[in-house]
Amino acid sequence: MSLPGFDMGDTVPSLGVIAGVGVGAASDAGDASAVGFLVTSGGSLPDGIDLDWEHLETEGFEAKNGQAYSCPRSGRPTLVLVGLAGDQSVDTLRDGAAAFARAAAKHSNLAFDLSTADEVSGAAQAVVEGILLARYRYDALKAEPSVTPVETITLITDDPSAAAEGARVGKVMSEATSIARDLANDPPAILTATRMAEIAANLGAERGLEVEVFDKAALEELGCGGLLGVNAGSSEAPRMIKLVYRPADPNGARLTLVGKGIMYDAGGIALKPADEVHATMKNDMSGAGAILASMLALGELGCRTEVTGYLMCTDNRPSGTALAMGDVIKIRGGMSVEVSNTDAEGRLVMADALVLATEEETDAIVDIATLTGAAMRALGTRIAGLIGNDKDLLGQVESAAERTDEPVWQLPLERSYRKQLNSPVADIKNLGGANAGAITAALFLEEFVAGKPWAHIDIAGTAQNDEDTSWRPPGCTGFGARLLAELALDFTPVGGER
Repeated sequence: MSLPGFDMGDTVPSLGVIAGVGVGAASDAGDASAVGFLVTSGGSLPDGIDLDWEHLETEGFEAKNGQAYSCPRSGRPTLVLVGLAGDQSVDTLRDGAAAFARAAAKHSNLAFDLSTADEVSGAAQAVVEGILLARYRYDALKAEPSVTPVETITLITDDPSAAAEGARVGKVMSEATSIARDLANDPPAILTATRMAEIAANLGAERGLEVEVFDKAALEELGCGGLLGVNAGSSEAPRMIKLVYRPADPNGARLTLVGKGIMYDAGGIALKPADEVHATMKNDMSGAGAILASMLALGELGCRTEVTGYLMCTDNRPSGTALAMGDVIKIRGGMSVEVSNTDAEGRLVMADALVLATEEETDAIVDIATLTGAAMRALGTRIAGLIGNDKDLLGQVESAAERTDEPVWQLPLERSYRKQLNSPVADIKNLGGANAGAITAALFLEEFVAGKPWAHIDIAGTAQNDEDTSWRPPGCTGFGARLLAELALDFTPVGGER
């Protein structure tokens, strides 16, 4: 299937949009037409504006975090005051830079004053991320862009070397999130499993990744009954994409990532009931998109951990050949699964990959998936669920989440609930009871990790954003791309308390 009038290449992730942005540091604003300044309530104001705090407060600007006030000046760059009501954390600076990017929405050449930054490199990274991620829009299918593109970002500082390096990292991280957003926002008729594999192969080759694509025949030979079973109702062929990043200077650590890549989830025979839900189900491959995007960044970030990624890609459609409730399938390795609900399909496709991950040398496995509505109901749309079997690994995921402001919250792996997955006809069934759905889904996945250190990130709530806030515009968020890149950068082998 394809969209009439659109070439399949129209929506290749827009690497050039951010890759073409010039970022750097200098002692002045250069050619920028808008300059951001950090201010605290009642504190010093920059030279060149005829304003005082009484006037600013009358105008509603109180220098709160995430607040910005634009001051146009004839013949000179527009000044944008950016509120700073507390410590200069990277989260505060990222939000402030996003507010600046919005206040200077019609400007493409931007500057930001970091002369008061406590830690220049981290501040520079946060500011570049805030600007670029706030300006992101999915415009691939529009005749005209909906935002003014950023062309240059100049950071004003007395330490240009540290600022330039931080800005470089911020640009790489922003590109990763933008790639993940592009992929998840693509309509399912354009981004099929086959097309996802083509994009991974092309971009992976450009960034030095090893890419291996498994078609239906190869999946049958591997015995990947989970992915093949979910694909049974689709006219589009499935693809498993294996990515390998081998660092130039390895530290000996090995990490495996597994991503759910349901390109469109209608629910299969258990058809989803709500039109609004159907319209967002193109984002059901956000886990796979986050892994691809993060791994494309690892080389430029100088990651020393060897990383392997498995992207399990198919759509989940109803048809005369689709899985039926009560069918039994066999996962890679031989475990039989009773399919008690065809809309609990993500765990089926990931089970094959988890088994494959255990068959190779690895220090830990992390999976990421838009897996359960239960996680969204428990944690909302800003916080992802986190469950796993290794305390140290979970701590590393939490630390990466904190550094990137992609928050997670640990849920218990309550094994007393495992009996809910008992099946009278198979080794296990794919759905538990009415309650604790995020936990029983994780318990299902744990069956396939062979006791290896493992963490599961449920991004069902965080994959989609309906509001336009800070550096998170409406649409698919790309949640997880920066988190996974940070995790790989600082990953250390684990094996502690379970």
